[in-house]
Amino acid sequence: MILSFSIHAQEKPMPTRILFLGNSFTYRNGGLEMHIKKIDSSTNNAQILKANKATKGGATLKILYNQPWVHDSIHHQQYDIVILQEDIPELTEHNTAPFFEYANLFNQEINSTGARTILLMAWQYERLNWVKMEQIAEAHRELGNKLNVLVAPVGLAFQESLKERPQMAMLGKDKEHATIHGTYLEACVVYATIYGRVVKKVTYCPSGVSDQEGKFFRNIAWKTVREWKRK
Repeated sequence: MILSFSIHAQEKPMPTRILFLGNSFTYRNGGLEMHIKKIDSSTNNAQILKANKATKGGATLKILYNQPWVHDSIHHQQYDIVILQEDIPELTEHNTAPFFEYANLFNQEINSTGARTILLMAWQYERLNWVKMEQIAEAHRELGNKLNVLVAPVGLAFQESLKERPQMAMLGKDKEHATIHGTYLEACVVYATIYGRVVKKVTYCPSGVSDQEGKFFRNIAWKTVREWKRK
């Protein structure tokens, strides 16, 4: 499997300044911003990434939008990309309307700074099981098309990983938050979505993830991102 493709010279420079907005699905296990920087630094064409986060435990995008410090974070420096992570099962209204409303508001603000939005599709979990993964994926598909933004299909990558290796848990004992394996796969999906590649020669794996497991997750990430873009 080829896990990279060339970038044409006329295309825009690759993004190096990234902000993550979300809840514990973003900041657990060291934080996605840390893992994505380490993934990139171990590739054969590493860049100097500046990745930060504005996160709050249990927060939906609606909650984050009403936090002044979140808006301060968006405008703190000139970001290339801002990644929005919604927790659809956490929405008390039991529908996806708040996701559409507040992602749209954030997207307008993000675009006003010159940055681009990416939607991070999280996963379903047992504590709040009113919505299925298929519905989460469809909501992200619809909103991604509406806003003309990329989607990082993390929840679908979790499904694919469990299909191939069901013994390797993506979620921890609480059956809600990602294990270190899940977080690494999540970071790989985000990286593949941003840069259009998961490079074969990545050497970084966090503690608790073996080299063989890391290769498996990078393949799953790239496979899932490619299939998502084809649909």
